[in-house]
Amino acid sequence: MAKTVGKDIGLKEIKEFYYTYDASTYPPQYQRFRFFTSQGKYYFYHEKREGDHWPLTEADATVTGTIELSEEEWDTFYGHLKDGTVVDRSESLDCGNAGPWLYLYWSGDHGKTQAFTFQPYGKRTGFEEFCAALQKSNRPAADPGLAAKLKDAVK
Repeated sequence: MAKTVGKDIGLKEIKEFYYTYDASTYPPQYQRFRFFTSQGKYYFYHEKREGDHWPLTEADATVTGTIELSEEEWDTFYGHLKDGTVVDRSESLDCGNAGPWLYLYWSGDHGKTQAFTFQPYGKRTGFEEFCAALQKSNRPAADPGLAAKLKDAVK
């Protein structure tokens, strides 16, 4: 059964959100955005991988970073997800396509209702623009100790 962000899933329930684009085109492309909470704070992680071979691996990361978000930025993030739907993960006929693959982890989930879709679809573009602006914000990185822990978590 589908859940709707803003109706069935509230702002305080969101724990993590992943956006991953992974294409084997030439040149291959890989981009990941991750929004998450840790110890009452909000964070944005991004990683871009580039190279001339496939698959791209962690060693091909050319841009990475983690920044702490303000409550206003977290609210903006939530606004992009609002009205989106979350359904149970399932085998997909789209396996092998570039995505993006979208997963929302929330406190009311019991380990399977995580596959996210923007509603309306056009909201995805605004979300991507928001992520690009965060990447270019030139703010200091979050606590380096946290960044090291996160690197292990996103493998």
